[in-house]
Amino acid sequence: MPKPEHPLISLVDYAELVAAKKHSEVNTIVADYYSISVKRDLREKMRYGQQSYDFDDGVMYFMAPGQVLQTTPVVDDMQPKPSGWILLIHPDFLWNTPLAAAIKRHEFFNYSVNEALFLSEKEELVLHNLIQNIRQEYQANIDRFSQSIIISQIETLLNYSERFYQRQFITRKIANHQVLDRVDKLLTDYFANDTLSQKGLPSVQYVADALNISASYLSGLLKVLTGQSTQQHIHDKLIEKAKEKLSTTDLSVSEIAYGLGFEHPQSFSKLFKTKTSLSPLEFRASFA
Repeated sequence: MPKPEHPLISLVDYAELVAAKKHSEVNTIVADYYSISVKRDLREKMRYGQQSYDFDDGVMYFMAPGQVLQTTPVVDDMQPKPSGWILLIHPDFLWNTPLAAAIKRHEFFNYSVNEALFLSEKEELVLHNLIQNIRQEYQANIDRFSQSIIISQIETLLNYSERFYQRQFITRKIANHQVLDRVDKLLTDYFANDTLSQKGLPSVQYVADALNISASYLSGLLKVLTGQSTQQHIHDKLIEKAKEKLSTTDLSVSEIAYGLGFEHPQSFSKLFKTKTSLSPLEFRASFA
């Protein structure tokens, strides 16, 4: 990479990178900066967490400081020259600005590489224009306005990225509804098991791991499709099971609570009333 023109922020054009000596070793990167990238025809395979992704097509992805990325170069002289850009932002550049806290609320920084954002040409042009504004500003002479102007451009870029991710959740309906079906089946099978008292309630991370999807991406997808997070889906399935036991068995509320993985019956009763506006006993009485 070329020497950065700013100590805390850098914009790199992939087309201008000098290719390293060909090798096939896996390179592991743990960055201490935020990374926002649009890549096409990159001559390596990317691995993030347990997922591999092939960047032969143009996609956008995000990384936060401390995340681990592995790359394996692909030796193929027939491949087209890689293109795209990568924006590197050190957290210190955001210090004492609203974006320092706001950037952590963008869940796509916690998505896996295989959950990248696929951009339309129109969307990519919007982001390209913002990137050019950032490039122009940080290549100019630094003055007291420089940081604020660049920060505002980054904020706009992240907001557009949120919009484009919401679009992707909607436009990939078939694949996304298949995920929803898998969530429903997973939770149905889990709550059908009579060992809930030993296993406890399924966590959001358990559901995400079982589906091989990052927890943040799963919740974001479910919110768009259903208006509810993964945790709310877990609670809804729990309430379904609780209603079944209250209406078809003579088990006490405490026995039902323990059987559903609750350590304290009061926690179960509180959740049940929040979800149904009735206490467990009031619900049971409605079947009398």
